Amino acid sequence: MKRDVPPYRADHVGSILRSAPLIEARSKHAAGQLSAADLKAIEDAEIKKVIAKQEEIGLRSITDGEFRRAYWHFNFLSGLDGVEMVRASQGIQFTGVQSKAEAPFVKSKLGSRQHPQIAHFEFLKANTKRTPKMTIPSPSMLHYRGGRNMIDKSAYPTLEEFYRDLGQAYKQAIQGFYAAGCRYLQLDDCSFAYLCDPAQRRMLAERGDDPDRQGEIYAGMINAALEGRPKDLVVTTHVCRGNFRSTFIASGGYEPIADLLFNKINVDGYFLEWDNDRSGGFEPLRFLPKGQDGRARPRHLKDRGTRSKGLPQAPHCRSGKIRAA
Repeated sequence: MKRDVPPYRADHVGSILRSAPLIEARSKHAAGQLSAADLKAIEDAEIKKVIAKQEEIGLRSITDGEFRRAYWHFNFLSGLDGVEMVRASQGIQFTGVQSKAEAPFVKSKLGSRQHPQIAHFEFLKANTKRTPKMTIPSPSMLHYRGGRNMIDKSAYPTLEEFYRDLGQAYKQAIQGFYAAGCRYLQLDDCSFAYLCDPAQRRMLAERGDDPDRQGEIYAGMINAALEGRPKDLVVTTHVCRGNFRSTFIASGGYEPIADLLFNKINVDGYFLEWDNDRSGGFEPLRFLPKGQDGRARPRHLKDRGTRSKGLPQAPHCRSGKIRAA
């Protein structure tokens, strides 16, 4: 049956492999050889190309490929009021490789009076006649990466205050996207999948967090951010186990978080990894609420050498998808 509202039968998580001109421009800009204005001009041109490619192959939801971002999450998080990027003691540790040693730090009270990525969405919307889809990191990602150490204690003496304000900052940001015309929003979240990995749970416990409570806390922030959202705003979540240069962070099936994910987070659909050694089988689908339509698509777009039709492999492509329609 054809769907007239997102998530569509054929859909995608949004990030697309950066083009050669974009990679070159970013390198020159970092070296001081290209101005911010010239970089933006190249981003604009490359985004128009990738929009056209998505439309050409028949996709109904269109993204900008996240072409203006260096990171899928940090660029958005550092755009919140009260957050800045700082040097870190180490980067994010993937299997066999580590990212650049920098991270977002909460230096003052959180908010989102006018998030800079709203302008990114406005450009996307102005350049497609199909459904423009905005992808942003889930609020949980601001806490998960660094925990208490990346939150100034004078700004937030307790984590309860931090969680409350972060949920409200996201609510402000989402209202801003909606006012700009966004009707399809995706929250990208690694934290729930990480809670399925015993090594990640040990890491949380060793730094002072409670892995048995953290999922509920994150769900609460998401629900607070989405509370009272307009009925015509579709929100999905994309859950993965980390992906950087075709490697990963976590492993483990959805069993520990399936009930929480499917029944206690107020989203309209799910994009999830399925049916491989790191993601487990389909058994957790039994937690889908009765009456909801869950569809699983076992794919392996993340594997090296695999390409979706007409589009290059994306850093955020995942090996499967389930959608509650």
